[in-house]
Amino acid sequence: MRTGLCVAAASLLLLSGCSDNEVGDVSLGLFTTKDIKIDSLTDPGIPGVTCHVASIEANLSLADPSDSSISCRQTGDITPAMLAEIDKSDSGEVIFRKSKSVLFKNMKIRRILDRKSQTLMYLAYSTKETSGSFKHSLSTVPLWGTSAYQTQPMQD
Repeated sequence: MRTGLCVAAASLLLLSGCSDNEVGDVSLGLFTTKDIKIDSLTDPGIPGVTCHVASIEANLSLADPSDSSISCRQTGDITPAMLAEIDKSDSGEVIFRKSKSVLFKNMKIRRILDRKSQTLMYLAYSTKETSGSFKHSLSTVPLWGTSAYQTQPMQD
């Protein structure tokens, strides 16, 4: 029974490192089990935006570090119809989440629309405080040059 649990736990750890979205994997050295994983994510509500997220994964560890970095770019059309369907509240909406430990720590990516500057903001953040801080990173995608850009200020 105990051996079965160990095998199951090891399998879960190995599978957690696998991702269909992974486009890069950089080892941090020969004597560490930590790697920088880079995932490519398409915004499900705005498929004309692709984000690349880099985060450290600690294989064979119960908790991954909270640090992450995000960079988002326009990679296709962004239309008024797409914008009409997204959450426009000040807190936006979570478009991606990934477990970073068995102790309730998650990395989330939230999309927020800045109406005044007509810019989509993508915030990657950890849901658990680490060393006195909630780690986070921000990237923006301006609507300028897309069919979703309005010459008049956006209305609430």
